[in-house]
Amino acid sequence: MWKLIKILLAGIAVSFYFFPFEFTFLPGVNTKMAMAGVGLVLYALDLAKGRAPQINKEGFQIAVIAALVSLCGLASVIINNTNDYTYATYIVSMFVWLGGAYTAVKIVQWLHGYVSVELICNYLIGVCVGQCVLALMIDSIPAFKAIVDRYVVGFDFVDTDALNKANRMYGIGAGLDVAGTRFATVLVMIAFMIQRLSGSRFYQYIWLYLVAFIFIGLVGNMMARTTTVGVIVALVYWIISSGIFNKSLQKDNVRVWKYLVGALCVAIPVIVYLYSANQQFHDNVRFAFEGFFSIAETGKWETNSNNILKNMIIFPDNLKTWLIGDGYIENPYHRDPYYVGPKWHGYYMSTDIGYLRFIFYFGLIGLAIFVAYFFKVAKTCVYRFPKYATLFWLVLAINMIVWLKVATDIFLVFAIFLCMSKEDNEEYENKYENSLSDPLDI
Repeated sequence: MWKLIKILLAGIAVSFYFFPFEFTFLPGVNTKMAMAGVGLVLYALDLAKGRAPQINKEGFQIAVIAALVSLCGLASVIINNTNDYTYATYIVSMFVWLGGAYTAVKIVQWLHGYVSVELICNYLIGVCVGQCVLALMIDSIPAFKAIVDRYVVGFDFVDTDALNKANRMYGIGAGLDVAGTRFATVLVMIAFMIQRLSGSRFYQYIWLYLVAFIFIGLVGNMMARTTTVGVIVALVYWIISSGIFNKSLQKDNVRVWKYLVGALCVAIPVIVYLYSANQQFHDNVRFAFEGFFSIAETGKWETNSNNILKNMIIFPDNLKTWLIGDGYIENPYHRDPYYVGPKWHGYYMSTDIGYLRFIFYFGLIGLAIFVAYFFKVAKTCVYRFPKYATLFWLVLAINMIVWLKVATDIFLVFAIFLCMSKEDNEEYENKYENSLSDPLDI
């Protein structure tokens, strides 16, 4: 019983960090901010006891690059005389995420007596499965939805009223493309974990990870079709790592595909039945896979979001904007009382495309530094946990691909691993044969 309780408590802590939200009785403070405050105290106590992770060369370099990102944002705001400080304060956001991540890691470590990369991955996977379950419950049980809407006023990026008006599915802190991006990163985590398990003595657990993969891929797309990025990257990773291109297909890789086909043989009939029997599920599936339905019914790939995205491709028309931006990333019509320019729809210049929003905010100079920042963060994680190098590069790929659609980053995924020490992970792994622990022994 205690084992289940500690898993639940640790899962709630990780969810509060990974999918932050505000309570109606505590407006202005979301769960991430609260955990960051606790993290600051915990770090100070650990520092006093000599047990806190030391700020090494890599950590200092990450902070310096984040400061440069903020400096580019601040320079653009000052030069353009705007008041949009969204990324001018990015270094503060970085430390808030790190503070929240430190709290989440410490809670997991206290409850389990250890912490490892695989354990954190399992919690992130479990949290995303839980959010998908919550989203289905909120969407199909009016009484439960009423309770959630009564006590959860908003997420880290949007309020529940906006989600209800848009008729979009949501969990508790999970919704729209922000949730889709995080689901996508977790899907590549699952893909990596399955690949590791395929050659271990615990390969029988592959089916459980595949169930999670299919479930998040399905429900996640109902909430945000950005989840598809994770599905595609995971499948490409499995194909490339299978050795099929160099004609060296291994038994372990064949096992992965056999399990995947078997899981789909079970899942597809269930999905088809629910699609036919439940109108609400029917509508959600059509939204999730609108492009595929379009191909089947019209022979062309068409989705409402893709058509909107095409109209968002707009480039700067002057050198200054290309270099340092216009100092706007949000819609100035709603944020700047002194703005008298065009009334844009949505964000500045009516574009939601990440790369373009960054260029319009702090130009190619700021964008280049921002990209370098994420490469440095990923490289630091790779250096600290070399056995998981592929995982961190896959997460970075998700970030770079998603920017083709929206301006949201996934530093929070890296942050939780940056708050772990290499020694803690190695100490745990070395207790098990072949440095691979039972993935479900939590």
